[in-house]
Amino acid sequence: MKIFKFGGASVKDADSVKNVAKVLETQGFEKCLLVVSAMGKTTNALEKVVEYYFKKEDFHSEIEKIKQSHLEITKGLFADNHSIFGEVALFFDDLEAFLRRNKSPNYNFVYDQVVSCGEMISSKILSDFLNDIGFANSWLDARDYVKTDDSYREGVVNWQETEANVAKLNKEQSYVTQGFIGSEDNNFTVTLGREGSDYSAAIFAYCLNADAMTIWKDVPGVMTGDPRKFENVTLLSNISYEEAIEMAYYGASVIHPKTLQPLKQKNIPFYVKSFVEPMKPGTKVGNSDKNQSEESYILKENQVLINISTRDFSFIAEDHISQIFNLLAKHKVKVSLMQNSAISLALCLEDKFGKIDVVNEELNLKFNTDLVKNVSLYTVRNANLDELSKFYENKKVLLEQISKQTVQIVTN
Repeated sequence: MKIFKFGGASVKDADSVKNVAKVLETQGFEKCLLVVSAMGKTTNALEKVVEYYFKKEDFHSEIEKIKQSHLEITKGLFADNHSIFGEVALFFDDLEAFLRRNKSPNYNFVYDQVVSCGEMISSKILSDFLNDIGFANSWLDARDYVKTDDSYREGVVNWQETEANVAKLNKEQSYVTQGFIGSEDNNFTVTLGREGSDYSAAIFAYCLNADAMTIWKDVPGVMTGDPRKFENVTLLSNISYEEAIEMAYYGASVIHPKTLQPLKQKNIPFYVKSFVEPMKPGTKVGNSDKNQSEESYILKENQVLINISTRDFSFIAEDHISQIFNLLAKHKVKVSLMQNSAISLALCLEDKFGKIDVVNEELNLKFNTDLVKNVSLYTVRNANLDELSKFYENKKVLLEQISKQTVQIVTN
């Protein structure tokens, strides 16, 4: 089978949904599983619903706005008497009913039940539209197949159970399903982390032993840098799994960090292509003698720099580091860069869940800390070290690290 993943930008309105069909015309839709994200900025809008719900503000009007925007898209795709209108309305009725009945104070639990609605609705609209125009497919609820633990917002996949579920699919058919979501043992929804739809596609690709996986983006493929942030970037036509994993780890937004591991395990080729120009080759990630190691630039913004030191000027030893990293793991704060000296530890952190102040408060019980918010981490892969000075131009450097042709600079 082939696995195609379409992100939010590729289904943001009626014309975009129609364009998905044009892409499929060029690629073929036989024995294909489509993984689709929420439409446009729906996830952001649903996050606002959760925020208002816990603040006891008017979340109903926010739900109504999201509902009307989806119905507007639906009107551009279907006849007025189509059953899809009732189904879309029912998704929003169920969302209202959940929030009315919910007694759980767990923000992450509620978040997953609410925000996952975006993928459910978009996939249903796309599936029905494709069926109407002759692309026969079955709609799948990904939660019946992708099973996880109960780590809400960061679900850990139960691979054995997931593989057994996916193995039941008929590989001669085509399907449309959701990215980003799975379910735990009690069948409550668990999301796989922000931007986790790519990972969902990789999960299905792994479990189906797919011939290839393609994610369709609004860029030509993997570039040597984000063209919105860097000048004179070029397309990488072929890169290895290892290079793609490194780029994703350092923050290249075009690839989700978890996506590559399951594909590499089974040597499934992974393509990043443009839904605007689907006939162009894009980028191939996999085993090839054509793989490139070009100088590439990655910028991670909204990072936090924290310097931690002992109060008695004793060494930062293994027990200290263990305490610090256990605390970060507890609050799901990710380390983007670390550097230690005898009596201090500097960490550049990604605080996805807004927990850094809590972490800092707990650290201050045992250590001295210096916290700097809103810093940027600038990474150069395959750097030409003979031209190192150009990376420092017009930057106030707070922390730097150079290793194996990778240069990292924390600036504000």
